[in-house]
Amino acid sequence: MIRVGIGGWSYEPWEETFYPADLPAAKQLEYAAQQVTAIEINATFYRTQSAASFKKWAAATPDNFMFSVKAPRAAVQRKDLREAAQSIEWFFNSGVGELGSKLGPIFWQMAPYKKFDADEMSAYFDMLPAKLGKLKLRHAIEVRHDSFACDDFMAIAKKRNIAVVTVESAKHPLIVEPTADFSYARLELTQADEPTGYPKPALKKWLKTARDWEKSGDVFLYFISGAKERNPAAAAAMLKLLEA
Repeated sequence: MIRVGIGGWSYEPWEETFYPADLPAAKQLEYAAQQVTAIEINATFYRTQSAASFKKWAAATPDNFMFSVKAPRAAVQRKDLREAAQSIEWFFNSGVGELGSKLGPIFWQMAPYKKFDADEMSAYFDMLPAKLGKLKLRHAIEVRHDSFACDDFMAIAKKRNIAVVTVESAKHPLIVEPTADFSYARLELTQADEPTGYPKPALKKWLKTARDWEKSGDVFLYFISGAKERNPAAAAAMLKLLEA
């Protein structure tokens, strides 16, 4: 399945461009989850969320909906990632499992300055749990340094079934090759002067790529960053193309 979504659901400009004028803030997640098929939770990167919050978010969304959850910066922004074990354990004990069947991939975003070191990354990947209780976990890693654009890194990710995130951005390396039994992309070039965020030819190009990825497993496409006010429109346009 190809899932299409946005990052978060609370963003003030969306009150004018996405949400109905009379919609209470408490209903924004419920509304957003009816317009897209996945949401990337970013708040977990900045602070620990409670089990009650995860449970509430799961209850507010449709049965077939999914969340990706961004790992906390304490678990990804370290000089040596091999020292992150305690932070990783703390994150998974915080209540992420309350999302239940709606828990999609865990998203690990490396710092821009982090360079590839084969031993370090192998050890780090070995610390990422395969399960949380009875839930099977899927891990997606975004790397932002050019040193990761190498065969050695791709081989390490493939061996452990970890998806290397495809990021369309002016700042980071573009890696399109699948490395796991699912694919994960963050499309960050939405344009403020484009009503659907991305021009239709660009959306069609990414749809073709997603269809190719889908042969190997589920696909998660997020319109995020860029001209953020246009991201819901871009997701809606992509979903319309999918339905066609």
